[in-house]
Amino acid sequence: MPIDKIDILSLIDILGLVAFTISGVFAGMQKKLDFFGIFVIAFVTALGGGTLRDVLIGHLPVGWMRNGDYSIIIFITYVITLLFHKYIKNFTKFLIISDSIGLGFFTLSGIQRGLEYGLDPGFCIALGTMTGCFGGVVRDILLNKIPMVFEKEIYATACIIGGLIYFALIKLNSHSVPADITCILSIFVIRLYAVKKKLSLPNLYKQ
Repeated sequence: MPIDKIDILSLIDILGLVAFTISGVFAGMQKKLDFFGIFVIAFVTALGGGTLRDVLIGHLPVGWMRNGDYSIIIFITYVITLLFHKYIKNFTKFLIISDSIGLGFFTLSGIQRGLEYGLDPGFCIALGTMTGCFGGVVRDILLNKIPMVFEKEIYATACIIGGLIYFALIKLNSHSVPADITCILSIFVIRLYAVKKKLSLPNLYKQ
């Protein structure tokens, strides 16, 4: 794989780590955990999806065990978020925004890793969706909440749509970087729009 492509993948992973670490910090603070508890939640939120991704494709040891910089990035982001949290007036809103950003970056990361291992587009989208969602699933379970991906909100669906858009652009011979950016932005916008408009998938239960 070309060096510049590897650099882009690393950057996508780092930006996803930062976004999900922030969302983990604010989720832990909402539950009034102590400093260690907040760090644990931030750590598993940031690394849960990437860990599942690497296990499924056989990329072992998993990425954060190969690269100690990931843990350092998480710790630095954790500290900075704690230092500046008092300037954030609405924890829930900031949590949703940071979580949506991380969802976009990690979905693309999973798709790119799937392509790197020669998987078909459908499996790449599935891998991207799991990469984007799993950290949040672990976070919510540890915080004794029903994971957002299983509730009424549009969550995993945004990842799937973003993945379909990505492969549609690639099919149209779009360059990789515009397709990457469009994938991330589409997931971010769909997720935020769904939250704002309270959009949800149909279910079996009366509201």
